[in-house]
Amino acid sequence: MKLTVRRAGIILASCILAFIGFFVILYLLVITGATGPLPSKQELARIDNPVASEVYSADSVLLGRFFVQERSNVEFENIPKPVVDALVATEDVRFYEHNGVDFRSLGRVMFKTLLLQKESAGGGSTITQQLVKNLYPRKKYAMLSMPVNKVREMVIAKRIEKVYSKDEIIALYLNTVPFGENIFGIEAAAQRFYSTSVRSLDAGNAAVLVGMLKATYSYNPRLFPEQSRNRRNVVLSQMEKYGKLSEMEKESLSAAPIRLSYNKITHHSGMAPYFREHLRAEMLAWVDNYNKENDTTINLYIDGLKIYTTIDSRLQRAAEEAVTKQMGKIQKRFDQHWGKKEPWAGNNNVFESAVKRSDRYQSLRKSGKSHDETIAIMKKPLPMSLFTYEGEKEVTMSPLDSVRYYLMFLNAGVLAMDPRHGEIRVWVGGVNHQYFQYDHVREETKRQVGSTFKPIVYAAAVEKGVKPCSFITAEKTVYNNMEGWAPKNTDEEKYGLKFSMPGALAYSVNTVSVRVLEKAGMNNTIQLAHNMGIKSDLAAVPSMALGTADISVMEMVTAYSAFATKGKVPKPFYLTSITAHDGTVLEKFHAETSSQAMSEETAQLMLHMLRRAVNEGTSASLRSQFGLTTDIAGKTGTTQSNTDGWFIGVTPRLVVGAWVGGDDPSIRFRTTALGQGAKTALPLVGEFFKLSSADRSLDSITRARFAPLPEGLAKKIDCDFYKEDRNIFRKLSGRKEKNKNFGEEKEGIFKKMFRKKKN
Repeated sequence: MKLTVRRAGIILASCILAFIGFFVILYLLVITGATGPLPSKQELARIDNPVASEVYSADSVLLGRFFVQERSNVEFENIPKPVVDALVATEDVRFYEHNGVDFRSLGRVMFKTLLLQKESAGGGSTITQQLVKNLYPRKKYAMLSMPVNKVREMVIAKRIEKVYSKDEIIALYLNTVPFGENIFGIEAAAQRFYSTSVRSLDAGNAAVLVGMLKATYSYNPRLFPEQSRNRRNVVLSQMEKYGKLSEMEKESLSAAPIRLSYNKITHHSGMAPYFREHLRAEMLAWVDNYNKENDTTINLYIDGLKIYTTIDSRLQRAAEEAVTKQMGKIQKRFDQHWGKKEPWAGNNNVFESAVKRSDRYQSLRKSGKSHDETIAIMKKPLPMSLFTYEGEKEVTMSPLDSVRYYLMFLNAGVLAMDPRHGEIRVWVGGVNHQYFQYDHVREETKRQVGSTFKPIVYAAAVEKGVKPCSFITAEKTVYNNMEGWAPKNTDEEKYGLKFSMPGALAYSVNTVSVRVLEKAGMNNTIQLAHNMGIKSDLAAVPSMALGTADISVMEMVTAYSAFATKGKVPKPFYLTSITAHDGTVLEKFHAETSSQAMSEETAQLMLHMLRRAVNEGTSASLRSQFGLTTDIAGKTGTTQSNTDGWFIGVTPRLVVGAWVGGDDPSIRFRTTALGQGAKTALPLVGEFFKLSSADRSLDSITRARFAPLPEGLAKKIDCDFYKEDRNIFRKLSGRKEKNKNFGEEKEGIFKKMFRKKKN
């Protein structure tokens, strides 16, 4: 028996000596660089992690990130004690006692795992060693991969402990550790699972996140809530065991369910995704130029830039909500309008072109499939998620049918700018960035603008000296030099009238607008449009008065700003500053000096004409439908065949432009009653103003007032009026014959705006 014990002791001692010898050999191989270079203390002192660049609104709200790995570093002082306690109690209870390698723990693991074959003995790695593994991914060394990597991690861990304090190591670890779902660091995890900063985490939430570190997928609280809850309770028990929680606190927290506030910020989600995508391309160009000029190597996706913009998160949120709410209603009417019919019936090129533009088609073609093979594949039903205004819908549908489904959608663009200096406050490029990524507000995106161009024509006429109270006939005219083109009015009764300029603009009389263009001069009008910020080409033809030119939302919003600022046109901008991750300011941006596009007198007269269009004309539903009482001017626009609907609203602090239409021009309403700008684009702006006006923190913006028109200018638009057939006025105002209240007090609405053509 004694001999057997002695033999066992000799074997154990031999094993230990062999292990020590093996360890010493590995250690020498590692420190001499035989297994690859090790980071020096100087390199370790410059540890840097890939950090997402962040985009902020003017009111300091995080709009989104540019990242390869979603990560946002946090200083130790901003990490709450429960997070640190949970980490140390669970991962490395002797963290503050060892110098990077816990040999007591390592010996325990070696004895239990290697000799007693207990798999639950633990890993023995300290927090510092785990940090090394996060910073320097393990390499392959054939059969010796595990022991060599372990020794390398020990050596580097001891060096790190000589460079950084314990608190700094905790912060470095929590900033580098992966939490699954392509997120890294405790701050990004707090934002993803609880929609809050790490500073706001309590002990229960901290235990959930720290518990995930053992297995980020298996303990993901979104995917496996019960497993995550059990793991959280293990962490809470560890915290109680080592005096970080009382027994009562542990029991209370363990009994609580896991409540998440999940917020996955992707390139598609979050606030202002169309703006951020536009900004991303500009930032990549900025970074490239900055690096060339400063001999630096900044990377947008990993260097944690802070990008500050002029977007107002409160206004942006209101605009996005307005687009979703109103476009949902408009889309429902559109679907009911067409029923089972397809707008492109008889023109299959529309559908075929949409198929060829689809990601699925292009991906299959790039993989080597022929057109016929691709179409055959796209006919096969697949499970997929569909966009609806009520939320995503899981269906089984063929890719071809999904192209047909999305082709039926109307889209929209909304842009808001402060006319005083040009700050872009709102940017909504479409109805949903994940499913419709084409941006409808940027300068490169142009559509026919319809009657929203008329104020520019009228302003050119006033600039040339045409008096606003010059009554102009609305009779039909055929333009032989335009192949017999003849502008038409929406109401037959208008042809028998003469209109003052305020009246014709308020009721968007096409025949009068063409005559106003003739008085202004086409070249004068084109020059004024360019002075007002419109860069698009404008053809010198009579139909220009009706808005046949293709112009972007950005350009039209810029042009209308002149009416709110006494003729001055700002240059739009949306960046205020860019800083490095450490707060160093890399560049600041400022508003450029506005240019004078027209006289102050003309701008003031036009503003009050446009206010009348809202109070009395085609834009009156802004008040009747949305109950707006603030100072607003504006103009609707509808293009031929109701292809495009427009509305541009002007207030002292905001110019808001909206466009609604199909991505393909053939996707449209068949009737003006449904497809006009007053029924499509105007509701988006009306809903936006309604929502933003309800936020009292925006009072200085939404309740601002225009200066009264000086008496001398007021007389210039105080046009004469002759009492005429009230039925005509009723029709023009949308009033019914039975409205008995249409007396002289209502007649005043139209006073000085119209007079009937003299016999």
